[in-house]
Amino acid sequence: MKVNKTNMIYTFLLSCLALSSCRQDSYTPSPEEDVKKSGDVTMYITTNNRSYDFQKTYVDFSTKFNMSPNTITVNPATQYQTMDGFGVAITGSSCYNLLKMSQENRTKFLTETFSETSGAGMSYVRIAIGCSDFSLTEYTCWDTPGRENFSLQSEEKQYIIPVLKEILAINPKLKILGSPWTPPRWMKVNNLTNLQAYNSWTGGQLNPAYYNDYAWYFVKWLQAFKAEGITVGAITPQNEPLNKGNSASLYMPWQDQLAFIKQALGPQLQQAGLGTKIYVFDHNYNYDNLTDQAKYPINIYNDATADSFITGSAWHNYGGNKDELLSIRASRPDKEIIFTETSIGEWNDGRNLANRLTADVSEIALGTVRNWSKAVIVWNLMLDNDKGPNRPGGCQTCYGSVDIQKSNYSAITRNSHFYAVAHLSAVVKPGAKRIDASGYAADGLQYLAFQNPDNSFAIVLLNDAGEARNITISDGKNHYSYNVPAKAVVSYRWTK
Repeated sequence: MKVNKTNMIYTFLLSCLALSSCRQDSYTPSPEEDVKKSGDVTMYITTNNRSYDFQKTYVDFSTKFNMSPNTITVNPATQYQTMDGFGVAITGSSCYNLLKMSQENRTKFLTETFSETSGAGMSYVRIAIGCSDFSLTEYTCWDTPGRENFSLQSEEKQYIIPVLKEILAINPKLKILGSPWTPPRWMKVNNLTNLQAYNSWTGGQLNPAYYNDYAWYFVKWLQAFKAEGITVGAITPQNEPLNKGNSASLYMPWQDQLAFIKQALGPQLQQAGLGTKIYVFDHNYNYDNLTDQAKYPINIYNDATADSFITGSAWHNYGGNKDELLSIRASRPDKEIIFTETSIGEWNDGRNLANRLTADVSEIALGTVRNWSKAVIVWNLMLDNDKGPNRPGGCQTCYGSVDIQKSNYSAITRNSHFYAVAHLSAVVKPGAKRIDASGYAADGLQYLAFQNPDNSFAIVLLNDAGEARNITISDGKNHYSYNVPAKAVVSYRWTK
């Protein structure tokens, strides 16, 4: 059989070119070959299949002239909000699980989560003032009338405060937000028309006759924590004030919250000189579909006296659309916005990282910050693999930002909300300015840029496409490139 050598060589070259082209389009270095120990740019990478699991690596600035059409350029001349921080809720349930761990394992986990130098650098936590639906019991710190009966309770003394002290030893700059789920039951009435005593943890309204006592309760609680070396820098007057059905709850429409802040809470906090910020609302984008409660924060801001005590508004995402943040911002650009709660659970397949990673980073991490939120805080830091401990009447289907195995209180699985917060906190530090970034645009590609107080730059980038993308980042002086894996989140930090 006669062979045409010219055709063979031509066919061979075409095959090589095809293979080269395919490799260039789809190739992403494996974690093992991609890890560097130092470089100009610090990077953290997570993929939805965990081939990269918040992996830290580095890349160097390029010495070649940048001709890449896939270039994103940061522009620090255009600035937006100043960031306060990112973190999780430190609930009684989370602390119970943490304290079941060995000291060595707990210190390792908390360091990996909160350390600015050796971990994700989470910098903001939310705690309950009294119990929440993820407490070990229902309680407040003043369950018997008489001011002499106020005291911190066993959950705070044995669980919350010890864990907070361990975290503060790792990250002394930690910010803390406090929110009550319910006032003492003896302060509740069935409604403001009948004013009948309402001895239940769930629902009811705050009796206006106890406004001053309840404001005193806030002050005493803040002072009690301060005496323990723990400064709570901000509060909300009520967690989910339009949710009457939580295991511990209070119905507090905007009219009630305005009156309470104006008449008692604002003046008493000011007189105490604690410098505590007040964020109003602390509930869903859609106001739980109560038409008379729409624009809840704005209604309170419209009262000049109440407005003078208020820093801004706090938000959850269990209903409605985050575009409501843009509406609130447009009405009162002088007021801050913070995002204070979201959860994963059975209802959204919360343990399935393949489905949740990119969705949650898009919605929570990038979406809320793009819409002017200064902080992002997700719900329980840690629940066990049975979704507990939890309270009857509270959420029975929630997962933690991380799950810990009850069999050994050692094995930990990180869920999507951990990554959503960690990819921000690892590179975006408190006091950072969100800045403009523009250039390369493609389906499934999102990113936000920041300039930190030390003038370093940061970008958090989401590639929700089904293929890797070679992306170049430029600050006008330096540039670098990285082949971002499919379905991945990458955080970058570098100094110009």
